[in-house]
Amino acid sequence: MGTFSPSRATFVMLGITVLLTALIGRVVFLQTYGRQQTLDRAERQQHTKETISARRGGIFDSTGMLMAGTVQTRTLFVDPKFMQDQFQKEGHSLAEMDECVAKLAKIVDKSPFELSKLLGDRAESRFVKVAEHLDESTVAQIEKMDLPGVGTMPTNLRYYPMGALGAHILGGMQKDGIGLEGLELKFEKQLAGKDGFKRTLRDFRGRPLAVAAEDYLPPQHGQHLILTIDGNIQMIAEQELARACEQYKARRGEVIVMDPKTGDVLALANWPTFNPQNIEDSTPEVRRNRCLTDPYEPGSTIKPFIAGPALAWNITRPNEVWPITSIKWNPFGHRIVTDVHHYGPLSMWDVLVKSSNIGMSMLGTRMGNPKLHEALDSFRFGHRTGIELPGEDPGMVRPLREWGRDSTISVSQGYEIMVTPMQICRAFCAYGNGGRLIDPRLVKGFLDAEGNIVSRTEPKALKLMPQAIDPLTAAAMKRILCDVVVRGTAMKARSATWNIFGKTGTAHISQGKGGYSETKLNSSFMGGAPAENPRLVIAMIIHEPDKALGHYGGVVSAPAAGRVLERSLAYLQVPSSPELPPPPPAIASVLVNYSEAIYRNRTASAAE
Repeated sequence: MGTFSPSRATFVMLGITVLLTALIGRVVFLQTYGRQQTLDRAERQQHTKETISARRGGIFDSTGMLMAGTVQTRTLFVDPKFMQDQFQKEGHSLAEMDECVAKLAKIVDKSPFELSKLLGDRAESRFVKVAEHLDESTVAQIEKMDLPGVGTMPTNLRYYPMGALGAHILGGMQKDGIGLEGLELKFEKQLAGKDGFKRTLRDFRGRPLAVAAEDYLPPQHGQHLILTIDGNIQMIAEQELARACEQYKARRGEVIVMDPKTGDVLALANWPTFNPQNIEDSTPEVRRNRCLTDPYEPGSTIKPFIAGPALAWNITRPNEVWPITSIKWNPFGHRIVTDVHHYGPLSMWDVLVKSSNIGMSMLGTRMGNPKLHEALDSFRFGHRTGIELPGEDPGMVRPLREWGRDSTISVSQGYEIMVTPMQICRAFCAYGNGGRLIDPRLVKGFLDAEGNIVSRTEPKALKLMPQAIDPLTAAAMKRILCDVVVRGTAMKARSATWNIFGKTGTAHISQGKGGYSETKLNSSFMGGAPAENPRLVIAMIIHEPDKALGHYGGVVSAPAAGRVLERSLAYLQVPSSPELPPPPPAIASVLVNYSEAIYRNRTASAAE
């Protein structure tokens, strides 16, 4: 027998102790943290948690026409690791798996080689997206194959059935399904809804077995948005805007059509436009809603908003004759004001009808800067309108303390101030509704997913709107502005059916320190009809038309705006207007080139 060695015994006991300690530690691990890991792994293998996407709410025009909707399609995904493990477990070869993958690729119109390579490159992945927006028949073929690790999940697809119609109103969607610009962005929360989920028990092949009640939370689908936009008027406005911009090779253009009594925006468009369905093909510049975001110097379209208050304050009167003796006027010895035509002395009535810069500058000089500033402020120029779209610019009316002597002349002609198309359209509505400054409205309300009313936005009563100008002066101005279309700068906008009132504008574009361009101009027209009971007001601005083809507002914008009014009124089945009465004798006696016959010969003038 060998001799007993204490040191050897100690070493053996130490080894046994370490081994027992390790075993105890392993048991403790498996019963605590390790147990939880095992349970979690088993849970993941037996259950899958799937997000149930909420369906995005639709956007409808005022007639119920769908402008933006959502359809639910399916997305195909593959678990490459699970697929390979199951094929091997069931005794199938990799060649057989490749053959099944090739059949799957053919169903979803993919290259078998590329799909096989994709799955091979991500062999350890548990989720590979293979195809999106599959229809029901394709999904049925995939399910019939019964491949392990292959599944589909619901995906919402946003679509715009009217194509580019109303693109700058709607905005569009980002790739992640979040609204990008327009109403899709402004009302993202209401339209998107809230996703739900379900946890599904699956068998060893990954096939679904059951869902417990507590493992299911239904999605809250998005609300539907109802607009004031009339899709037919929107289409008419877009067609005529595009036609004018293309005819005169303009850089861009905007048009807005409103109901002057409610503030409802019936159409709003920019040119060039884009298709929200393919928003990735457009640039941020094209997607800019310049009706709200890009102020410009309005030129002569500002004149009614100066002359109207001047009449209301008795600073002038319609038959006052201004001593215009030349085509040029030099009031301060250095600043020359020029008219396009020289008619001789003009009444206040004809200063507007013929759009005399000299006559307006004389009026502005008499009013003085404080009254000029007050007149513009009464129509809320320099302030946002509050329209329910993102990115609205307030325009610019500088504080009175910053106005100089030249400001009197500049502002009277529509320079040194900046307005947006929405502001000018809103302001002109005051001459169509008795002098009230309405709030533009684009949203009528929301419906839930079942079609029940969630909220309703009613237009304010007209009598509760701010009074920009008194009703008598508004009516008098409206009658003067009818003559702009009958015998003034907007004769090409005259209608053979309805009496239209309006004002043209042609403004040179500032080049900063380089002064104003001689070739780059903004051509605009704002109008309303029928004059006896206005249903529509329009503002159309066309930027930088080719001067060789035409550049005056009465040539470029007025005819297009007139066509929008005529086509829209016909669509709305508005009765034709009675014959426009001629001006009273006290006015007629001071008008230039006056002929009463022109009021009776409406058809001939409209065709001119």
